[in-house]
Amino acid sequence: MNLLLHELRLLLRQKLTIIALALLAVLTVAALLAGMAEVDRQRAAIAAIPAAQAEDIGAVADYVLQTEDAGSAAYYSFHPTWDAPGPLAFAALGMRDVSPFILRVRSLGLEAQIHDGDTFNPELALPGRFDWAFVLVFLAPLFVIALFHDLVSGEREAGRQRTLEALPRGGKALWRRRTGLRLALLWALLGVPFAIAAIAEGAGAVAIATALLLTGAYLLFWVGVAALVGRLRWSSTANAAALAGLWLVLVLVVPTLAHVVINRAIPVAQGAEIALAQRDAVNGAWDIPREETMDRFYANHPEWADSAPLGPEFHYKWYLAFHQNGDESVAPQVRAYRTGLEGRDQAARALGWVLPPVGVQALLTRLADTDLTAQLAYQDRIRAFHERLRIFYYGYLFTDRPFTAEDFERAPRWEDSPAG
Repeated sequence: MNLLLHELRLLLRQKLTIIALALLAVLTVAALLAGMAEVDRQRAAIAAIPAAQAEDIGAVADYVLQTEDAGSAAYYSFHPTWDAPGPLAFAALGMRDVSPFILRVRSLGLEAQIHDGDTFNPELALPGRFDWAFVLVFLAPLFVIALFHDLVSGEREAGRQRTLEALPRGGKALWRRRTGLRLALLWALLGVPFAIAAIAEGAGAVAIATALLLTGAYLLFWVGVAALVGRLRWSSTANAAALAGLWLVLVLVVPTLAHVVINRAIPVAQGAEIALAQRDAVNGAWDIPREETMDRFYANHPEWADSAPLGPEFHYKWYLAFHQNGDESVAPQVRAYRTGLEGRDQAARALGWVLPPVGVQALLTRLADTDLTAQLAYQDRIRAFHERLRIFYYGYLFTDRPFTAEDFERAPRWEDSPAG
């Protein structure tokens, strides 16, 4: 313990070390505060939904109850869905920074509603929002370089290496102490503020421990890289330049190139193309004989086939039927789109096994439930909820039941859904 305290005093006498450690502490705290502020903003937006929804539905009800037309209720009623942030979302915002976490849907064609905002795929460790994961993955290696590039070479250049190695408890034990001390300081400056923030956000002990272990492993990887470069017996300046070059290649260049390669190897159409195709199918339905539209709908939904035939006047059951037909017409494109996204994500995760910056980024977003898997799961919950909405309104439209004030209260709600 006395030796460690002595090493700590020697380390803290170095101005560069003090500046580096202070800067890392500031960046860590700033990133955590930024992430928590963004999560608080998202939670506040979700908390404001019920009041806004009540006001919106009240206005719709005033209009619909004049005719008690279920089709008007289905057409004009928007139903909010949301994806609440998890306890660790503040640390790695992931796709919550580029994909919607609130989506208001109607019982009309769903795919256009989902894909109006395209699903981005930042599956690789490319620079994103300034959060704790950004500090760990992109910036922490630079602090490792600052503290370790001259661990041995600095003593050699000062003419003290042989003397230090000849001292009792010198040699390898000395380098282990100094390495362990620097590593522990970096880990503490990253991990302690994170743990405090995670506890405040209600994260579980296992999740916090996993993130801290991941932090230690990632720092240890960069310490190992610095040690390998140090074994080449270059000057401290050459060590720093080489390590900076490796940081640039491993953290930025290779992930960016891999991102391009994966995207070309696994082509994925834009979600906006699905929305456009669905809208084309819906708009084209106006020019198709109504009986043909209904026959197609009843073929896939025979439970409504005993509904009364259409009369000459407009009927919302025909309108909703061709919206549903539009969704079903783009189903193969939706499956291909999703398969492509998942393929890219799997390729990126495989790359993470050999490229630690990519792997750590992927693991953190998975731990925080902010990755592509979480976004697709939210879409699945929206689809399940939308199906409940359709069935609810179909029960009125295809039996010509009037839609009353009490029926607005019976409409499915997102918070009532087991998936929601």
